[in-house]
Amino acid sequence: MQSLRRPAPAAKKRWLGARRLTGAYLPQSHASKIFLSMSEQFLPETALDVPIVFVDLETTGGSTSEHRITEVGVVEIGPAGVSRWSSLVDPQQPIPSFIQQLTGITNAMVRGAPTFESIAPALFERLNGKLFVAHNASFDRGFLRGEFRRAGLAFDPDVLCTVRLSRALFPAEKRHGLDALVERHGLVPSDRHRALADADLIWQFWQRLHGGLVPLDVLQAQIERATRRYRLAGDITEDLLDTAPAGCGVYAFYGEGDLPLYVGRSVRVRQRLRSHLTGERRSAKDMRLAQQVRRVEWRATGGELGAMLAEAQWIATLRPGHNRVPRVTKSDPVDAPWPFDGPVVFEEREEASHARAFHVVDRWRYFGHAPSLAQAAALHASSVAGPFELSTYRLLQSHLARGLRVMPLSVSSGTPVPSLA
Repeated sequence: MQSLRRPAPAAKKRWLGARRLTGAYLPQSHASKIFLSMSEQFLPETALDVPIVFVDLETTGGSTSEHRITEVGVVEIGPAGVSRWSSLVDPQQPIPSFIQQLTGITNAMVRGAPTFESIAPALFERLNGKLFVAHNASFDRGFLRGEFRRAGLAFDPDVLCTVRLSRALFPAEKRHGLDALVERHGLVPSDRHRALADADLIWQFWQRLHGGLVPLDVLQAQIERATRRYRLAGDITEDLLDTAPAGCGVYAFYGEGDLPLYVGRSVRVRQRLRSHLTGERRSAKDMRLAQQVRRVEWRATGGELGAMLAEAQWIATLRPGHNRVPRVTKSDPVDAPWPFDGPVVFEEREEASHARAFHVVDRWRYFGHAPSLAQAAALHASSVAGPFELSTYRLLQSHLARGLRVMPLSVSSGTPVPSLA
């Protein structure tokens, strides 16, 4: 690819009026050369039947919080064929000299180029809803996600990293960088370390993979395994998962029509949700479940026993299809005497935050938890008494027998009630 240089002053008026043959914000002559230099190959049978974008960026550095994008290159594959788009971007900060030497992109070239905010809507429209393919994809996705967030857009595409894909397909090879792929697979570089040229190398690698390097069924399986699903159906995004509790809690997945699908618990809810929905080592069961999920909710519980009590309560209430129904035997009680004079509490503390959680139980019914005894009393007073909960009875009997210490809710301090044997 010809070097994407900023036009000379005499050509400055043509900067935003460049020919859109490739969709680039470039002088007219450069746009023509870029288009003609790109390789093409018809793929009679593909591993994926979805729109794909091959993306590469150039930046002022490696930190998504401190540095900014200087160039974007996109090769888009869809029903209409192959299209290309590229733009230099004004990072609004100096480009370090060593990066100028590496990429050939100078401060003078980006001066007067569009800012990312100005191209964000059109670029988002180009990328949104398509499989995002990049080399070291976490780098490109991270920068674009940060830039789009600053522009007020949530960018959470499904991502396929061609480094991971190459490692999976060719495990005997030690090197999987873009230069190694060029050498190993006979790719044709036109201008290394420029965004559109490197995006085209990824597209060339994709073509080689479909040209008989590996069986199509193997390719399809490895693509599926290597793809990270950052955006699921409904409103579930990576940003949403970031708000889930880091510690103990319970969670529920819902499908179409808000149908309860699954209830679970974990000592690390956020991590567990990611393993369900975007994990690299998901089981076949998890992958089938993830395809049905449309909504997720959670509740922090302040401790593991609280999570067990809440999980059992949610399962009994929601009856989710992917949970096993708790077994009830003839010997299980339909009611049981309460061994205390009134409501009791037991305390748990989060391992990381050391936050206190006072769990309220009365007549074998779990009421939830609060951060203080006063708030626990208010929680009990505002709740409506419900029926006997067999799951709460089983769990508390077991933990009381193992030494769980409880105290009357009316007691704000003093000696806990002795545990029951």
